[in-house]
Amino acid sequence: MRLTSVEELKEKHLGKIGTPERDAYEQELKIELLAEEIKALRLANNLTQDQLGELIGVRRAQISKLENGKSNITIRTLLKVFNALKAKVSFNVERIGEVHVN
Repeated sequence: MRLTSVEELKEKHLGKIGTPERDAYEQELKIELLAEEIKALRLANNLTQDQLGELIGVRRAQISKLENGKSNITIRTLLKVFNALKAKVSFNVERIGEVHVN
């Protein structure tokens, strides 16, 4: 019996890295993981969504959307969230190729 790797399954169903479908999937996955981390940190700090919202100046509904990956958020707001949760955040930018304009 041959086992299939996760990478092989991704390529079969989403395409190779760099294809639009695969890139969209990878981006959505990163957003989902970020949302889960925010919720886990909020809970670890014993905060309700209302309380976190008060700390950063937004309503509970915005925190709910953020934790469910259903909200576009500015970097400024994201940094406010992690600051309120007493968490350090870092961004890693990696060049993956050249930009071509038609």
